[in-house]
Parts: sequence; structure tokens; C-alpha cells
Amino acid sequence: MPLLRWRHLIFIAVLSVLAGIFGGGIYWSLSDLPTIKSLESYAPMESSVVYSSDSRVLAEMYLERRNFIPHYNIPDMVKKAVIAIEDQRFYSHPGVDVIGIIRALYRDIMTQSMAEGGSTITQQLAKMLFLKPEKSLSRKIKEAVISTRIEKRYTKDEILGMYLNQAYFGTRAYGIGAAAQAYFGKPVNDLTLSESALLAGLPKAPTMYSPFKNPEKASMRRKLVLKQMLDNKFISKEQYEKAILESLPVKPHYRRYDAPYYMELLRQQLEAKYGNKIYTSGLKIHSSIDYRMQKIAEGAVLNGITAVEKRTKRGVQAALIAIDLRNGHIKVMVGGNDFWETQFNRVTMALRQPGSAFKPFVYAAAFEDEMSPEDEILDAPISFTGANKKSAWSPKNYDNKYRGPVSLKTALSLSLNAATVRLSHKIGINKVIEIATRSGIKSALHPYLPTALGASDITMLELTASYSVFATGRKIEPATYDKIFSRDGMLVENVFHSSKEVFSQEVVAKMQEALRAVIEDGTAQKAKELHRTVYGKTGTTNDFSDAWFIGFDDRLVVGVWVGRDNHKPIGNKETGARAALPIWIEFMKNIS
Repeated sequence: MPLLRWRHLIFIAVLSVLAGIFGGGIYWSLSDLPTIKSLESYAPMESSVVYSSDSRVLAEMYLERRNFIPHYNIPDMVKKAVIAIEDQRFYSHPGVDVIGIIRALYRDIMTQSMAEGGSTITQQLAKMLFLKPEKSLSRKIKEAVISTRIEKRYTKDEILGMYLNQAYFGTRAYGIGAAAQAYFGKPVNDLTLSESALLAGLPKAPTMYSPFKNPEKASMRRKLVLKQMLDNKFISKEQYEKAILESLPVKPHYRRYDAPYYMELLRQQLEAKYGNKIYTSGLKIHSSIDYRMQKIAEGAVLNGITAVEKRTKRGVQAALIAIDLRNGHIKVMVGGNDFWETQFNRVTMALRQPGSAFKPFVYAAAFEDEMSPEDEILDAPISFTGANKKSAWSPKNYDNKYRGPVSLKTALSLSLNAATVRLSHKIGINKVIEIATRSGIKSALHPYLPTALGASDITMLELTASYSVFATGRKIEPATYDKIFSRDGMLVENVFHSSKEVFSQEVVAKMQEALRAVIEDGTAQKAKELHRTVYGKTGTTNDFSDAWFIGFDDRLVVGVWVGRDNHKPIGNKETGARAALPIWIEFMKNIS
């Protein structure tokens, strides 16, 4: 057999083997392709949004900051900017752009680099959703096949929408909706041409083209996008000239939570119940917070602290909480002066002595025992055996004056310690503790007479919420949210609020008579400037380290605390009436 023929046969055999190997390689590469049908249930990780009760966005919760925007709601200018820089033949190719691949290959050969990839938007989507970020022939084959399958199943606009919702734009922003907020602090529908061009240029290299890190490169990239848009007749020369002159953003629009102390409490509660779903599933959470009231409360706290610190040393903290008496909704929560300096929530986490703000439970126990506000108790010096049996405990009135026989209403309104302890001894401290516990106090209360004067540590939240029994006779459970919906608008959770009867209306009427006397004739007379019916009780600890006012009207029960985190005195004579009550009054005055 001639040598030429042998060579021909060998060549054919080698080609056959190579073809078999290549075909087998392709078969093996495609053997584990994902099912494109799964895109029908496409649901990228999406931020959950928390709304106030008056429909304001309070916060987003996310692992990847993303707000899904349906493709039909993405502005045409944004789409054109992306197509111009990423895939100019997007609407004409079948998922793989052969012309683009040849052009990219030619440029790579000429520049002796691998700078041009030639991937279409569809290929980039396939890579983001289905493939690992590896550089291999196998991956490129899979990418091409998946892309053509995607193109057969979905419209071009649907594909572009999925890409724009999935792409990473830098600054922790995933998707065009989050990017518009992160870079410009606005919704995607409000983006200008220049802003659209900047965002369109980011996915290729978000860090390199970041206007916050590399403004010169960002400006050049934006100009390139605009030039491509001009060349493709997407925009006019006049629009181009105007857009390239616009200023770049100088800092990210990271969202600071509104009502941050409340938001951290809500986040912890929801995470315990729903896990990571609250960061990834696009939940719509309707909170209990009233945005308008919250801002008023924050202003009142700031003004109150400023006033106190003019009289004392700096470093004073204050907290305020307001709860709806009808359903337990927390309408306001200010856990301190500045969440961004300290995240310690003085409403929920601080255990403090309530001082005289605890005394109403003593009188409620007496009224439940069929005493009346007009019944008398002796206000005179009294002593009891102390913790050390050789010592005596003698509670003294704030002004060191004693008034003899006084009505229970007067004893509470003037916050008389001696009379209150004598009353507590008469009815039994265990009865007082039982009443406080029934009303909602959950912290441990020591079974000793000083507890009657507020010597046991409790939280501000439980103390304030427990005052609801004096307003309505019913104990309420504080609630942080009302309803939760899925991203599709389906109801996920509807919170049903319950209350439990603690006092009869007869006891409630007696308590309100006594607590009203605190305003009319007692330690909180300054509250008369509200010119409406309110009730409440001041509280001050012996060394002026805690100042309180807890009160209510017909809608809200509101608590205010002022103090220092290190438990040192606020300042001389900084009582509940002087330090806390003005904050309470300012809040109540401005919400009406």
C-alpha cells in the first residue's frame, strides 16, 4: 500500500479519535447541565423591608442588599445603557454572539492578552445563576448551551430584567434597584442618563470603577458607556455632552435605620423566629412604630438631655417608650441618646431601680383589698429590723417632713415613703409583689419592704407596660409588629394581640383617682400644662441615679427614664419631676 495512502488513513483515524474525544468531552460537559425550567421560580435573595404604622420605610434587612424590580419597571434608559456597554447585539443574537466572539478573539490576538471575553448578557446571566466562576473550556461550552436554552424560553426583556436584578454593582448592592439607592439614594425610576450610565459600567469591575474609590476611572467608564450609547443612536449629541458633565456621587447612601433601638429588638425577634429568611426573602414587615411619634420622641429626649446637662456633668442618658393601650403596639422606642455610639437599649436591657414609680402597685393592692383613696394611713417615722438584726431600717420622706394621718390618695400623690411602707407592711409585701407580677413585672422582686419603694431592679419596658392595668384594668403584651407579607403580597403572619384582665373597673377607677392627684396636687403638677386629662407617677432613687415618669392618657402609656449607665447620680436634686417629666410632657404635647 503506498505510503501516502497509509498517511491518509492514519490522519483520518486520528481525526476520528480526536472527534470522538471532543464529542465525548462535549457530552461529558453537558451531562450535568441544570434545568432551565427552574428559572420560572426565579427568586433572588431580596432585602426585607420594615414599614412604620404610618407607611414609612424604617429599614431594610439583608445579606445582599437587593430590591427586586420587575423587568417592565426598569427604565428604558437603564436598559439601553447596559446594552450599549455589555452587549450591543443583545436583541438580535440567539444567546451567543458569534460576531462578538470573533471580534474579541481578534483583539485578544492583536493585544496578546485575554482582555476581551465576548460574553453576552445572557451568558453572563447563565454564569451568575448556574455555573462556578472557573476559567475552562468546559464551563464556556456549558455557558453557551445554557444561554441558548434561556433564550428559547424567555423574552429578551425578561432576560435583561433577570440580569439587572442579579448583577453585583459594588457597595454591597445587588441588583439595579439596590444600586440606585446605594449610589444615588433614589429609586431606579428617578435615575438620570448620567447616573444610568455610571451604574451600567459597574458590573464589569465594581471596585475598579467605583466613584468612591477611583473617581477618575469611574468618570472614564461612564464616558465610555455614554459614547457607546451615542454611537448606537440611543441618545443625542446634546444629551451626551450634558451627561458627561454631571458630578459623580461622593459617598455611598448606606441606610441608617430609623428607630434603631427598636429595629435591633425587632431584628432579634424575627431572626429567632424566621432565621436567615428575614435577610433573603423580601418580606414586607409592618411594624408597630409610628414614624411621626418616633421623631417627636427623639427630639424630646435630645432636648431633655440638653437641659439636664446644663445643670450637671455630661454623660447623662435618657430613654422613652410609648405603648398603645388598645393592642400593646410599641409606637415609640428611644433606647438612649445615640444608637450609633452605643447599642445598649435602656428600654429593654437596663435593669434599674424604679424608685417611687413602683409605689402604685402598693396602692393597687390596697384598693383591691377594698380600701379607698380616702382611707387614711399614718405618715410618721417608722423603723423595721434590717438585714442585720442589730440594725434598723427607717424609710424617710424626700423632704424629711411627716404629715401625720393622710389619705391614700395624698400619700401617693406626694410620694410619701413612710406612709407607703406602713401601708405595704399592713397589706403584706407578698401581696404587693403578687399584684406587680400579675400586672406584667417579670423581673425578680425581693420579698422585703424596701421593694415597696422601688428597690428591686426591673426593666423600663416591663414597668411601662404594667401601667396599662391602671389605665384599662387589663395587662397588655408589648408587640413590635402587626403583619408580615411575602414578596408576592401573601400574608405570612398576622399577629393577634390579647390582653388579660387584672383589675376590676372599680379598682381602676380608684387608681386613676389617685394617679390623677399626682398631676393635680402632687409631684407632677407641671403636667397640668397639657390641659388634658393624664395620669402618672414620678420616680426617683435615693441618690438621684434614676429619674422616672410613667404616665398615660386614653390612648398611650408612656415611660421616660433619665440616668447614667454607671449608676452614678445624675446631679443634685435631679428628681423624676425635674429630669424625666419635662421629656414626657414635651412628647405628649407634640403628639396630640
